Amino acid sequence: MAAIIKREISAYFLSAIGYIVLAAFYIFGGFYFYMSVLMSNTTDLSYTFSSLFVIMIFVIPILTMRLFSEEKKQKTDQILLTAPVSLTSIVLGKYFAALIMYLFCILITLVYAVIISFFNTPDWITVLGNFLGIFLLGAALIAIGMFLSSITENQIVAAIGGIVVGVLMLFMDSIAQAISVDFISNILKKISFMSYYNNFTLGVLNLKDIVFFLSVCVLFIFFTIRVFEKKRWS
Repeated sequence: MAAIIKREISAYFLSAIGYIVLAAFYIFGGFYFYMSVLMSNTTDLSYTFSSLFVIMIFVIPILTMRLFSEEKKQKTDQILLTAPVSLTSIVLGKYFAALIMYLFCILITLVYAVIISFFNTPDWITVLGNFLGIFLLGAALIAIGMFLSSITENQIVAAIGGIVVGVLMLFMDSIAQAISVDFISNILKKISFMSYYNNFTLGVLNLKDIVFFLSVCVLFIFFTIRVFEKKRWS
């Protein structure tokens, strides 16, 4: 698994993808931080963290679109399927590589807190809670994006699919409120990423929220493994 993680991280920086993702996250994240914190003369990072969801909708699909789509397009997925490595190790290796790249992106949020500390003492418990929330949210979206990449050989299709899922999750609460059927509305509220993520941005650590995001990660990693298990034996 370690070799796969190293290979995938190297691939990000051998192409422009790694640099584009980092630059996009730092530039737009910095803009939100400047406008919502520095310009407002506040130490409250909650709006900055909640605004990062919008950036993630576009950044994460770029990270995940090539994970398996590129392998399928170049026909190198056959090599992976016949390699003396378990499918679980292959999938987890690619997943953790994307997750590490994402971690490089969100570490900038801790820099924001350090900048604030020069003016006033930030609530570090709240900051770390926000950081955990954005990490878990990203981990879940990466798992979904990886699954989408595993079912198509077109990177653009995988990226667009990831963006569509992200947008749906961003507006899921609004969609749920617009539906008059209570049963459907309640289901949509239960799977709304934003409702779980908002608790973190408010500094509320709830085991239910953590379990929800971890469950999404496990579920879509499992789905991805199943895609290739089916292909291996077909």
